[in-house]
Amino acid sequence: MPFKLCCLPFRAATPVWSAMITMADARLNLLLGALSDSILLRWLQDLECVEIPLGEVLYESGQTADFVYFPIAAIVSLLYVMENGASAEIAVVGNEGMVGIFLVMGDGSTTSRALVQSGGAGIRMPAKEFKREFNRSAVVQHLMLRYTQALITQMTQTAVCNRHHSLEQQLCRWLLLSLDRLHGDELVMTQELIAKMLGVRREGVHEAASKLQDAGLIRYSRGHIHVLDRKELEKRSCECYATVKREYDRLLPDIPAQP
Repeated sequence: MPFKLCCLPFRAATPVWSAMITMADARLNLLLGALSDSILLRWLQDLECVEIPLGEVLYESGQTADFVYFPIAAIVSLLYVMENGASAEIAVVGNEGMVGIFLVMGDGSTTSRALVQSGGAGIRMPAKEFKREFNRSAVVQHLMLRYTQALITQMTQTAVCNRHHSLEQQLCRWLLLSLDRLHGDELVMTQELIAKMLGVRREGVHEAASKLQDAGLIRYSRGHIHVLDRKELEKRSCECYATVKREYDRLLPDIPAQP
Protein backbone atom coordinates (compact mmCIF):
# COMPACT_ATOMS: atom_id res chain seq x y z
CA MET A 1 0.00 0.00 0.00
CA PRO A 2 1.71 3.21 -1.10
CA PHE A 3 1.62 6.21 1.20
CA LYS A 4 3.15 9.66 1.36
CA LEU A 5 4.44 11.64 4.27
CA CYS A 6 6.56 14.76 4.35
CA CYS A 7 9.27 12.97 6.33
CA LEU A 8 12.85 12.83 5.07
CA PRO A 9 15.80 10.84 6.49
CA PHE A 10 17.77 12.71 9.14
CA ARG A 11 19.36 12.27 12.54
CA ALA A 12 17.24 10.55 15.18
CA ALA A 13 15.03 12.60 17.51
CA THR A 14 15.16 15.66 15.23
CA PRO A 15 11.94 17.11 13.79
CA VAL A 16 11.58 16.82 10.03
CA TRP A 17 9.89 20.21 9.67
CA SER A 18 9.15 23.21 11.87
CA ALA A 19 5.54 23.70 10.75
CA MET A 20 2.69 22.14 12.69
CA ILE A 21 1.89 18.57 11.74
CA THR A 22 -1.49 18.11 10.05
CA MET A 23 -4.35 15.91 11.17
CA ALA A 24 -3.96 13.83 8.00
CA ASP A 25 -0.32 13.15 8.94
CA ALA A 26 -1.28 12.20 12.50
CA ARG A 27 -4.00 9.82 11.35
CA LEU A 28 -1.41 7.70 9.53
CA ASN A 29 -0.94 6.20 13.00
CA LEU A 30 -4.12 4.24 13.72
CA LEU A 31 -4.11 4.95 17.46
CA LEU A 32 -3.96 8.70 16.85
CA GLY A 33 -6.51 8.20 14.09
CA ALA A 34 -8.96 6.76 16.61
CA LEU A 35 -9.05 10.08 18.48
CA SER A 36 -11.91 12.47 17.81
CA ASP A 37 -11.21 15.55 15.69
CA SER A 38 -11.50 17.87 18.68
CA ILE A 39 -8.98 15.92 20.79
CA LEU A 40 -6.51 15.37 17.95
CA LEU A 41 -6.68 19.06 17.01
CA ARG A 42 -5.66 19.92 20.56
CA TRP A 43 -2.76 17.46 20.39
CA LEU A 44 -1.30 18.81 17.15
CA GLN A 45 0.70 21.57 18.82
CA ASP A 46 2.64 18.93 20.79
CA LEU A 47 3.20 16.42 17.94
CA GLU A 48 6.18 16.40 15.60
CA CYS A 49 7.23 14.10 12.78
CA VAL A 50 10.54 12.28 13.24
CA GLU A 51 12.51 9.62 11.44
CA ILE A 52 13.06 6.57 13.66
CA PRO A 53 16.23 4.88 12.39
CA LEU A 54 16.90 1.14 12.32
CA GLY A 55 18.74 -0.02 15.44
CA GLU A 56 17.86 3.03 17.53
CA VAL A 57 17.11 2.32 21.21
CA LEU A 58 14.22 4.56 22.21
CA TYR A 59 14.53 3.65 25.87
CA GLU A 60 16.33 1.15 28.07
CA SER A 61 15.06 -1.06 30.85
CA GLY A 62 14.59 0.87 34.09
CA GLN A 63 14.66 4.27 32.39
CA THR A 64 11.95 6.84 32.04
CA ALA A 65 11.36 8.43 28.63
CA ASP A 66 11.22 12.05 27.49
CA PHE A 67 8.92 11.21 24.57
CA VAL A 68 6.25 8.74 23.52
CA TYR A 69 6.32 7.55 19.90
CA PHE A 70 3.54 6.77 17.45
CA PRO A 71 5.13 4.84 14.56
CA ILE A 72 3.90 5.34 11.01
CA ALA A 73 6.32 3.39 8.82
CA ALA A 74 8.57 1.98 11.55
CA ILE A 75 8.37 -1.10 13.77
CA VAL A 76 9.67 -1.11 17.34
CA SER A 77 10.43 -4.29 19.27
CA LEU A 78 9.93 -4.45 23.00
CA LEU A 79 12.67 -6.72 24.34
CA TYR A 80 13.35 -8.27 27.71
CA VAL A 81 17.11 -8.27 28.32
CA MET A 82 18.70 -10.74 30.74
CA GLU A 83 21.66 -9.96 33.00
CA ASN A 84 23.97 -11.91 30.67
CA GLY A 85 22.91 -9.77 27.70
CA ALA A 86 20.60 -12.36 26.10
CA SER A 87 17.27 -10.95 24.97
CA ALA A 88 13.93 -11.94 23.51
CA GLU A 89 11.10 -9.98 21.98
CA ILE A 90 7.91 -9.72 24.01
CA ALA A 91 5.90 -7.50 21.62
CA VAL A 92 6.10 -5.43 18.44
CA VAL A 93 4.63 -1.97 17.93
CA GLY A 94 3.92 -0.34 14.58
CA ASN A 95 1.40 2.02 13.06
CA GLU A 96 -1.38 0.45 15.15
CA GLY A 97 -0.01 1.69 18.46
CA MET A 98 2.50 3.63 20.50
CA VAL A 99 5.77 3.19 22.36
CA GLY A 100 5.83 4.47 25.93
CA ILE A 101 2.41 3.55 27.32
CA PHE A 102 4.22 2.55 30.54
CA LEU A 103 4.60 6.26 31.35
CA VAL A 104 0.99 6.37 32.56
CA MET A 105 1.15 2.96 34.25
CA GLY A 106 2.69 2.48 37.69
CA ASP A 107 5.82 4.52 38.39
CA GLY A 108 6.60 5.49 34.80
CA SER A 109 9.40 3.00 34.11
CA THR A 110 9.57 -0.40 32.45
CA THR A 111 11.63 -3.59 32.44
CA SER A 112 11.82 -3.75 28.63
CA ARG A 113 14.04 -2.18 25.97
CA ALA A 114 12.50 -0.47 22.94
CA LEU A 115 14.60 -1.25 19.85
CA VAL A 116 13.74 -0.13 16.32
CA GLN A 117 13.65 -3.27 14.17
CA SER A 118 12.47 -1.50 11.00
CA GLY A 119 13.29 2.15 10.50
CA GLY A 120 10.86 4.72 9.15
CA ALA A 121 8.71 7.73 9.87
CA GLY A 122 6.96 8.30 13.16
CA ILE A 123 5.40 10.94 15.37
CA ARG A 124 6.59 11.81 18.84
CA MET A 125 5.03 13.70 21.72
CA PRO A 126 6.69 14.98 24.92
CA ALA A 127 6.02 12.57 27.76
CA LYS A 128 4.75 15.27 30.10
CA GLU A 129 2.21 16.46 27.51
CA PHE A 130 1.01 12.91 26.88
CA LYS A 131 0.54 12.31 30.61
CA ARG A 132 -1.33 15.61 30.87
CA GLU A 133 -3.71 14.61 28.06
CA PHE A 134 -4.16 11.13 29.53
CA ASN A 135 -5.18 12.58 32.90
CA ARG A 136 -7.35 15.23 31.26
CA SER A 137 -9.65 13.06 29.15
CA ALA A 138 -11.65 9.96 30.03
CA VAL A 139 -11.91 9.24 26.28
CA VAL A 140 -8.12 9.16 25.94
CA GLN A 141 -7.82 6.99 29.04
CA HIS A 142 -10.33 4.49 27.66
CA LEU A 143 -8.58 4.29 24.29
CA MET A 144 -5.13 3.88 25.81
CA LEU A 145 -6.32 1.25 28.28
CA ARG A 146 -7.88 -0.72 25.42
CA TYR A 147 -4.58 -0.50 23.58
CA THR A 148 -2.74 -1.66 26.71
CA GLN A 149 -5.04 -4.69 26.96
CA ALA A 150 -4.29 -5.57 23.33
CA LEU A 151 -0.56 -5.17 23.96
CA ILE A 152 -0.74 -7.43 27.02
CA THR A 153 -2.53 -10.04 24.91
CA GLN A 154 0.33 -9.94 22.41
CA MET A 155 2.91 -10.31 25.21
CA THR A 156 1.03 -13.23 26.75
CA GLN A 157 0.57 -15.00 23.43
CA THR A 158 4.25 -14.50 22.57
CA ALA A 159 5.28 -16.21 25.80
CA VAL A 160 2.97 -19.16 25.11
CA CYS A 161 4.12 -19.39 21.48
CA ASN A 162 7.81 -19.42 22.40
CA ARG A 163 7.18 -22.27 24.82
CA HIS A 164 4.87 -24.55 22.83
CA HIS A 165 5.30 -23.93 19.10
CA SER A 166 8.01 -24.74 16.59
CA LEU A 167 10.54 -22.17 15.43
CA GLU A 168 9.00 -22.23 11.95
CA GLN A 169 5.58 -21.37 13.42
CA GLN A 170 7.13 -18.62 15.54
CA LEU A 171 8.85 -17.16 12.49
CA CYS A 172 5.57 -17.18 10.54
CA ARG A 173 3.81 -15.42 13.42
CA TRP A 174 6.59 -12.85 13.67
CA LEU A 175 6.59 -12.16 9.91
CA LEU A 176 2.82 -11.71 9.85
CA LEU A 177 2.75 -9.38 12.86
CA SER A 178 5.51 -7.30 11.28
CA LEU A 179 3.76 -7.15 7.90
CA ASP A 180 0.56 -5.93 9.55
CA ARG A 181 2.53 -2.92 10.78
CA LEU A 182 4.15 -1.99 7.46
CA HIS A 183 2.99 -0.54 4.13
CA GLY A 184 3.94 -3.36 1.79
CA ASP A 185 5.03 -7.00 1.72
CA GLU A 186 8.78 -6.64 2.25
CA LEU A 187 10.83 -6.54 5.45
CA VAL A 188 14.39 -5.27 5.76
CA MET A 189 15.75 -7.62 8.40
CA THR A 190 18.83 -9.81 8.84
CA GLN A 191 18.59 -13.36 10.15
CA GLU A 192 20.85 -12.33 13.03
CA LEU A 193 18.39 -9.66 14.14
CA ILE A 194 15.43 -12.03 13.77
CA ALA A 195 17.26 -14.54 15.96
CA LYS A 196 17.76 -11.81 18.55
CA MET A 197 14.07 -10.92 18.44
CA LEU A 198 12.97 -14.55 18.87
CA GLY A 199 15.66 -15.39 21.40
CA VAL A 200 17.05 -18.32 19.38
CA ARG A 201 20.24 -19.18 17.49
CA ARG A 202 20.84 -17.72 14.04
CA GLU A 203 21.23 -21.23 12.59
CA GLY A 204 17.70 -22.07 13.64
CA VAL A 205 16.29 -18.99 11.92
CA HIS A 206 18.28 -19.82 8.78
CA GLU A 207 16.83 -23.34 8.69
CA ALA A 208 13.25 -22.16 9.26
CA ALA A 209 13.56 -19.35 6.68
CA SER A 210 15.05 -21.77 4.15
CA LYS A 211 12.04 -24.08 4.51
CA LEU A 212 9.66 -21.18 3.90
CA GLN A 213 11.70 -20.06 0.90
CA ASP A 214 11.85 -23.56 -0.58
CA ALA A 215 8.07 -23.77 -0.23
CA GLY A 216 7.68 -20.52 -2.17
CA LEU A 217 6.26 -18.53 0.73
CA ILE A 218 9.07 -15.97 1.01
CA ARG A 219 12.13 -14.79 -0.86
CA TYR A 220 15.15 -13.89 1.26
CA SER A 221 18.20 -12.04 -0.05
CA ARG A 222 20.78 -9.86 1.73
CA GLY A 223 18.60 -8.80 4.61
CA HIS A 224 15.42 -8.35 2.54
CA ILE A 225 12.46 -10.67 3.16
CA HIS A 226 9.75 -10.50 0.51
CA VAL A 227 6.55 -12.36 1.37
CA LEU A 228 5.23 -14.12 -1.73
CA ASP A 229 2.28 -16.10 -0.34
CA ARG A 230 0.71 -14.53 2.72
CA LYS A 231 -2.29 -16.88 2.84
CA GLU A 232 -0.06 -19.93 3.02
CA LEU A 233 2.10 -18.18 5.61
CA GLU A 234 -1.00 -17.73 7.75
CA LYS A 235 -1.80 -21.44 7.37
CA ARG A 236 1.69 -22.41 8.51
CA SER A 237 1.57 -20.07 11.48
CA CYS A 238 0.24 -21.25 14.82
CA GLU A 239 -2.99 -20.03 16.40
CA CYS A 240 -1.13 -17.22 18.17
CA TYR A 241 -1.11 -14.82 15.23
CA ALA A 242 -4.88 -15.08 14.70
CA THR A 243 -5.51 -14.69 18.45
CA VAL A 244 -3.47 -11.50 18.66
CA LYS A 245 -4.96 -9.99 15.50
CA ARG A 246 -8.49 -10.80 16.61
CA GLU A 247 -7.92 -9.07 19.95
CA TYR A 248 -6.44 -5.95 18.34
CA ASP A 249 -9.36 -5.77 15.91
CA ARG A 250 -11.83 -6.17 18.77
CA LEU A 251 -10.26 -3.62 21.11
CA LEU A 252 -9.12 -1.07 18.55
CA PRO A 253 -11.81 -0.76 15.89
CA ASP A 254 -11.07 1.52 12.93
CA ILE A 255 -13.55 4.22 14.03
CA PRO A 256 -13.01 7.55 15.80
CA ALA A 257 -13.31 7.47 19.58
CA GLN A 258 -16.03 10.05 20.34
CA PRO A 259 -16.43 11.95 23.62
